[in-house]
Amino acid sequence: MPDPVDGRDDSLRAQYESFPYPERDPRDERKRLFVGSPSHLREIDHWCFGALRPQSAPLRALVAGCGTGDAGIMLATQLEQAGRPGHVLCIDRSEAALRIARARAEVRGLSNIAFEQRSLLDLPADDLAPFDYIDCCGVLHHLPDPAATLRGLERSLAPGGAMGLMVYAPHGRTGVYMMQDALALLAPPEEAPRDRLDVARRVMRHLPATAWLRANTNFGDHVEGGDAGLYDLLLNPRDRAYTIDAFLRLLDGAGLEAAALMEPARYDPDLLLPDPRLRVRAQALGETERALLAEHLAGNMNTHVLYAVRRGEAPPAPDATAPDAVPVAREMPAEIVADQIGPDGTLPMPFGRLVVPVPLPALAQPILRLIDGERMVGAILSALEERGIARPKAETAWAETWRALSRCNRILLRAPR
Repeated sequence: MPDPVDGRDDSLRAQYESFPYPERDPRDERKRLFVGSPSHLREIDHWCFGALRPQSAPLRALVAGCGTGDAGIMLATQLEQAGRPGHVLCIDRSEAALRIARARAEVRGLSNIAFEQRSLLDLPADDLAPFDYIDCCGVLHHLPDPAATLRGLERSLAPGGAMGLMVYAPHGRTGVYMMQDALALLAPPEEAPRDRLDVARRVMRHLPATAWLRANTNFGDHVEGGDAGLYDLLLNPRDRAYTIDAFLRLLDGAGLEAAALMEPARYDPDLLLPDPRLRVRAQALGETERALLAEHLAGNMNTHVLYAVRRGEAPPAPDATAPDAVPVAREMPAEIVADQIGPDGTLPMPFGRLVVPVPLPALAQPILRLIDGERMVGAILSALEERGIARPKAETAWAETWRALSRCNRILLRAPR
């Protein structure tokens, strides 16, 4: 059942006016860009649109609940750096957060982004055009009725549009909800935010050695996120978490389905089950059950990130075997990925603090060194042939390399120009 709109909403509003989240200094925009999932432009091209939507097509994007601006600044910057047309509208009900986001955009000199103070609860809105892409990251789990809000976002999508979503996950946040319950007794939500923060700081200074929060290193907001990070993690008046199956049910209720979980390999229990007999059992499960099994086994997922589309509109999987397909590294240059492959032929893939060895074919390193974001698959295979590698062997090695590294979100396909 949805939570009622009650005093917790007043507390939530007061929180984000007092402690805009995440804590950011606009001056830092001169030296770094915060990059992540969802809403990375290359991920949108690949996972949302199957690497079929031309780069020349303007992208109308909405960041619903932008906070201090991470997702909007990232996407607008990437569009500008790539010389691509598009516009990013960021909305949030916190004027304090929007002031920081605007200042960050001004430092970067971005002209393809705008900010408006308004609530997600008012969507869809007649004065907002349908959007090709909507980001709603870290917001739904704080709302009184996430399902209703998600339905409003779905009605704000243009035909063929997609969303990037993030919600909290329970297992990787072990200890958080115990501490939230303790602080709700010591510092009730109706108290002033500054007073509640003072209580939280005092509790953290004397936290018992047995507190689960001490043992959980899957996040660091309470350690390195400043006052805003500590408050948001431990004092947020409304905070729910979803297992992956519950998250997928939330999507289904809004007429949506997942186009891709991030990263797909993270939700593959086979990577966590070296015992072949256990793998056989896991492979007999349905897709959602397999993802849930991986979540239960790993124990360290503190968020779920996915790309969603309207039910029945998931794009076809990008065809990496097409000779004119252009593989591109998501962020880290492909040569660096090649350098990380160990002598045993596996790539150590970090899923948080859990590092899983991903097996790759012997030709993965030379293939990766040929990936520059411009060279087509046909040209890569021809280059391998020139080195004496038979075409069928090169094609098999590329298919294996592609399957492993695309599922790790390391190598994607570039959108056509």
